[in-house]
Amino acid sequence: MHRRWRPDGPLSLQRVLGVHRRGRGDPTFAVEGSGAVWRTARTPDGPGSVRFAVVDAEVAIEAHGPGAGWLCEHGPAWLGAEDDLTGFHPQHDLLREWSRRTGGPRIGRTGLVWEALVPAVLEQKVTGGESRRAWRWLVRRHGEAAPGPVPTGMQVVPGPEVWAAIPSWDYHRAGVGPQRAATVVRAARLARHLEPAAHLTPQQADALLRSVPGVGPWTSAEVRQRALGDPDAVSVGDAHVPRLVVHALTGEVSDSDERMLAVLEPYLGHRFRVQRLLELADVRTPRFGPRYRPLDHRAR
Repeated sequence: MHRRWRPDGPLSLQRVLGVHRRGRGDPTFAVEGSGAVWRTARTPDGPGSVRFAVVDAEVAIEAHGPGAGWLCEHGPAWLGAEDDLTGFHPQHDLLREWSRRTGGPRIGRTGLVWEALVPAVLEQKVTGGESRRAWRWLVRRHGEAAPGPVPTGMQVVPGPEVWAAIPSWDYHRAGVGPQRAATVVRAARLARHLEPAAHLTPQQADALLRSVPGVGPWTSAEVRQRALGDPDAVSVGDAHVPRLVVHALTGEVSDSDERMLAVLEPYLGHRFRVQRLLELADVRTPRFGPRYRPLDHRAR
């Protein structure tokens, strides 16, 4: 199934869709040499694969599988078609420059809560390398082959019923501790009650997501950024974001969420947009102390 969509300004597929990529080798995400982006998803109509490519100032959307119709219909929203920059006025030179380069940047919304929730839980209180390894291992082992002429090795994220049935030893082999595994299983059993969060206000969605034991403000924000396209869902509780934001906008070095929120107060309503701009700008922050060395508790 195919459709074309014309954005109202410059669009970088990798900048918009990159928030969904869980590291190199993510079996649900691939980029062609041409710059076209593939993603897989478990839609309300079933599994699907979708390819986005910029062609003559338009985006060509090509989808496959039972979820193809749903993906074509919602593809523009994934790319920021429903994003609203009203009230966003960059006050810092760096933000103004990167707003000019990226056009905002666009924040897309997938409308898919479950596929955003699972990797966010896997990322709780561990390094990026640990969480990405766990995501790759579990999706490759328990996902299903993506439909269509996709790049080699692409998989569709397992459904909630599969995650709920994954044996504890597979979570262990993936390097996922008992607390995170229990949160995934708990959320899987409640998934049908959580999926409507995509159609609630950000405040209502936050309350619904955080009603699941083990899902706190950071995890909720990560889900709302991707599933709802919430431009204000700044990652409070993150190990790196406060230092990035505070240093980039003030020159100070601080890991305090409180200081970060104070710095972002002029951007209320668009705080995640500011965070995303600074991430895209690849701002370097001072680092102190020894590097954390991940612990591997898996049986040898």
